[in-house]
Amino acid sequence: MSGRNRRRRLEASAGPPSPTTAPHQRRGIVVTLIVFGALLAFLATFAIWANRQLLENDTWTDTSTKLLEDPEIRSQVASTMVDTLYANVDVQAELQQALPPRLQPLAGPASAGLRELTLRLANQALERPRVQQLWEDANRQAHQTLIDVVEHGGDQDVNLDIGTLVTQLGQQAGVDVAGKVPPGVANIEILPNDKLSSAQTAIKLLRSLAIVLLVLALGFFALAIYLAGNWRREALRDVGFTFIVVGALVLVVRSLAGDAVVNSLASTEAIKPAVTNTWSIGTSLLAAQGGGLIFYGLFIVIGAWLSGPAGIARSARRGITPILERRVIAYSALGLLLILLFIWSPTPGFQRVPTALLLIALTIVGLEFLRHKAIADFPNETWETGTQRWSTAVRSRFGGDG
Repeated sequence: MSGRNRRRRLEASAGPPSPTTAPHQRRGIVVTLIVFGALLAFLATFAIWANRQLLENDTWTDTSTKLLEDPEIRSQVASTMVDTLYANVDVQAELQQALPPRLQPLAGPASAGLRELTLRLANQALERPRVQQLWEDANRQAHQTLIDVVEHGGDQDVNLDIGTLVTQLGQQAGVDVAGKVPPGVANIEILPNDKLSSAQTAIKLLRSLAIVLLVLALGFFALAIYLAGNWRREALRDVGFTFIVVGALVLVVRSLAGDAVVNSLASTEAIKPAVTNTWSIGTSLLAAQGGGLIFYGLFIVIGAWLSGPAGIARSARRGITPILERRVIAYSALGLLLILLFIWSPTPGFQRVPTALLLIALTIVGLEFLRHKAIADFPNETWETGTQRWSTAVRSRFGGDG
């Protein structure tokens, strides 16, 4: 008891925290919140990308179409089609039956030559809209099977069926393939049976993480700005820089991970370009999200700078105060800016309704903050004084030139 009493007397004698200590403590809390928010935002970016890439049928199908449009990948798909055709159809025997007896010994060399021709035909066929539509339909069906297995259970393999494409290829090459390509043989394996359980767990977890991590990250940033008190502008600026850093890290990790994936999957140098392009196209959405974070960060930093107390920022804020002073004009300008941004669509967020609504709400909050700050700093700057000053500046400028 004596030790506890002594500690209490020491705490009482020390008194409350000094005015200089309390702000430092709060600043430390704010910095900690921003750091945790950055970590969660980093993880949320990958979770959202995986969630969209794996679980959205339209995104999956669109990516598959872009993959087929790539020459290196298309060449590998064509090679797979030709290998499947020759593995299931005795092309040499087909040629022997078609040739006169004296020419039948030429069936072997002709079969080899026909293989090269068939490979060229496959590449040309995969460039045609009708064949690309068949590829798109096959990918859409494969992805729907994946989602059905994950959501409702099952134990079948998830495969991309290119049997129809192989059959059409054989017909173009003049080879009778009717009934000779067994069902399931012309498949590209997407997810084997023994990986289904792990995939089901991972995908279900992704669905939750994508939302939870994003909400927590934004919550940490908002709480940090709220607790910053008198230096909220600096906290907002730091959040903007955090967005930029996280976006840059996402791009760096994507690049490093791409090198590792390509080196592990490319068994030969011949297929390395196709694997590299597959990674690049398959993670293009992740790259867009990283770029989006950088864009949002720059937007936040510029907004924080524009509300600064001195220097060029103060002059710039004074210059736009007449516009901000009238709410109708201010919101008209904001509306025009948003229309241009949505037409430009610099980030994936502008293409999705929930994110777009959030961006609109945040820009409105930012506009109101900037309006109140500008009007409080320059109460005499009105639309009338502004138009008069702008008119004088224009007359002086063009009058001097004249």
